[in-house]
Amino acid sequence: MKLYITFIFILITLIGCKKDSNEAIVDYAYLGGEIINPTANYIVLSKNETIIDTVNLDGRNRFLYKIDNLNKGIYTFRHGGEYQLILLEPEDSLLFRLNTLDFDESLVYSGKGAKKNNYFINEFLENEEEEKYILKLCQKEGVTFQKRVDSIRNFKIKALESFTNKYEPSDLFLKIANANIDYSYYFSKEVYPFAHYGSNKISILKSLPEDFYNYRETINYNDEFLSSHHIYNKFLRYNLSNISLNSHDQHDKNACYDKKSLCYNLDRLTLIDSLITNPAIKDELLYHFAIGYLSKSKNEEHNNKLLKSYLNKTKSEKGKVMMARYTNSINRLKEGHELPVVKLVSFNNDVHKINSLISGPTVLSFWSRTYYEHFKESYYKLKELKVKYPEVTFISINIDDYDLEKSKKLLEGHGFYNSNQYKLKNIEDAQKVLAVYPMTKTILVKKNKKIANSNTNIFSAEFEEQLLGLINR
Repeated sequence: MKLYITFIFILITLIGCKKDSNEAIVDYAYLGGEIINPTANYIVLSKNETIIDTVNLDGRNRFLYKIDNLNKGIYTFRHGGEYQLILLEPEDSLLFRLNTLDFDESLVYSGKGAKKNNYFINEFLENEEEEKYILKLCQKEGVTFQKRVDSIRNFKIKALESFTNKYEPSDLFLKIANANIDYSYYFSKEVYPFAHYGSNKISILKSLPEDFYNYRETINYNDEFLSSHHIYNKFLRYNLSNISLNSHDQHDKNACYDKKSLCYNLDRLTLIDSLITNPAIKDELLYHFAIGYLSKSKNEEHNNKLLKSYLNKTKSEKGKVMMARYTNSINRLKEGHELPVVKLVSFNNDVHKINSLISGPTVLSFWSRTYYEHFKESYYKLKELKVKYPEVTFISINIDDYDLEKSKKLLEGHGFYNSNQYKLKNIEDAQKVLAVYPMTKTILVKKNKKIANSNTNIFSAEFEEQLLGLINR
């Protein structure tokens, strides 16, 4: 059957590409695929965060879709909680096959446009492994580190030259491929001071070779073409965090980097405001850093100062509303305060007020199918904790906006199902009240139904110590 589908795509390509001199220029492409172990009955196709269409899978978990009036470039297809990028150009007839249990690693393309997209997916997987290696390299001295990452970059350039000589790809492909190489290299250098074991980050920066950051002179901080590109955005986050260390050092002469410092985070928002003019890039960065700070802060005065700075700089009305709500929720979730009342639905379809489920030391954790790896890892961790701390009640809450049976089926399929599983009844309102961000957020509640810790993490080194404190209160 796979050969039959591939044949159809080849046939479509041959028919679709036939044109004489009087025919209009081809401005469409085909995308199709097969998904093994699907977690939904559709994929979502988008470009630059704008959804193009929701494409249904057929009875065999396959689909075929024609994109008319193609705007060539990077597209995103999403399925369940996973996504991947593809490059589509006119006359492409791209087919992919993947298994959701091993999403990126199983992804393979065929058809016209396959070579360039297989190049990108292989590069993506190699970069994941490379980043682990880079973190180890960051413990080396600056000169040694620079030589190693220069060598990695040169190897990639030669590999791209070999691919180019063999397949003669388009200028668009080369533009993206070169950007991938450049910004991956730049990212490696920007992450160096943060990953290096030394705590005095300013001292580390001063020890680097003079030409270590020379490439910064060529950076376009408002590159609209790359604005939705993962490696570009990751580079910007570390680059801006790195540069902010210098302005932060003017306020904090001990130069001991603390990502939770209000001063440092305000300096970073100010830097973004001064360097970036592209609204989409600027608003995304402001939102990312603001919510990242707030999600870890328990100081109401500092939270409000950070919120004020964010509101003064962003142009996103949606972002302003969401950030204000999140800050208000964070400020209400204080130690010693009553846990807010939200309604949960059990897997027997019974509705409970969350407070009615608490009669002793309790841990509230959250999960979503969208964050599949966290979903699996958290349940293995919780299983371990339940054995070690039988006096604690562990309640797991699903925050996905779909029916109860889907959540139950996913749990049962992994052997995770137990009696303390619930879903939020009113998901949007409950998420606002409990401020569920990031997904690792965990709330500790005392037996008197008051909050002991509004934002911890079951994977943190201090979590078991916090549990013992909860038990002994």
